[in-house]
Amino acid sequence: MNNTYYAVIMAGGVGSRFWPMSTQEFPKQFHDMLGTGQSLIQRTFERINKLVPAENILIATNQRYQKLVLDQIPQCNNNQLLLEPAMRNTAPCILYAALKIYNQNPDAVLLIAPSDHWIDDEDTFIKNIETSFTACAKNDILMTLGIQPDAPNTGYGYIQFEENESEIKKVKNFTEKPNLATAKDFIKSGDYLWNAGIFVWSAKSIIASFEKSLPEMLALFNAGNTFWNTDLEGGFIKENYEKAENISIDFGIMEHANNVHVLPVNFGWNDLGTWGSLYNKLEKDTQRNAVVGADTLFRDANGNMVKTQSGKKVIIQGLHDFIVIEKEGVLLICPKKDEQDIKKITANVKENFGDDFV
Repeated sequence: MNNTYYAVIMAGGVGSRFWPMSTQEFPKQFHDMLGTGQSLIQRTFERINKLVPAENILIATNQRYQKLVLDQIPQCNNNQLLLEPAMRNTAPCILYAALKIYNQNPDAVLLIAPSDHWIDDEDTFIKNIETSFTACAKNDILMTLGIQPDAPNTGYGYIQFEENESEIKKVKNFTEKPNLATAKDFIKSGDYLWNAGIFVWSAKSIIASFEKSLPEMLALFNAGNTFWNTDLEGGFIKENYEKAENISIDFGIMEHANNVHVLPVNFGWNDLGTWGSLYNKLEKDTQRNAVVGADTLFRDANGNMVKTQSGKKVIIQGLHDFIVIEKEGVLLICPKKDEQDIKKITANVKENFGDDFV
């Protein structure tokens, strides 16, 4: 394996749209959401480790999940964990990782990948990342992977690219989640891709981009340059991390940079952002019911998503296109069409039943 290859797995989110399975104490990335025998973060680590040495894979997460990460990824040690003492979106976390990695290896190229996405064709994914690594090692560019869209989806951001003969395209602009009419226009135009939030760049290039677009954040973190990869690193982060601006890498860096490129890819990607997206990924029976964990009996019931603890006997009659999720002392029954309300539901649950259930 190439020792200049590094990766940062982003694993700090709560995944509130997957309540009640995903909670603040045990978020979705640590669950076996598809019944494969591995949690999402375990599968992500294993996938990336096909190309990146295990010791070069860092995991960015909230400090409350330190034990969860080490329990599930025993190949990692504490120096590979970027423990965030406060939620500050993706830009501060990525800068922290870039400076820490640059301190280890100034020639490093980095993959930034979410911990909770699903990829069908992992061999193609690895080839795409290797193509991106090679390009970023040779050129001062910021790269993102763009998913070939198969439908006008309003749940994703879009990337417009310049048409050319090369495999890697120059990015024209980013568009946040559009309305349906705009999404349909994007698909028709043929020069738009879904923004998967998967990035590749050299440590040098991304640090230089922070110097141009977020110089105050860079100055804040540069004060800790003598602390990276020492026993003093954790104390510096605890004292200074929450002072960083709360901003995403897309807004803070990518939308202002003029050296952004995209590699159009098609490796069977699903961001597993909602119960509906999980339903789309799972095998269904002849009545379009998808099940994880439960032993089910369906009577006049179709299009349902059911997930329970392993072996739970579940009998459903007369339900059509519902989400049925059971976790310990909590049962959620919700129409699939209303799954976007789950975030609001968790707020009601917290108000009525307390923090223990969310």
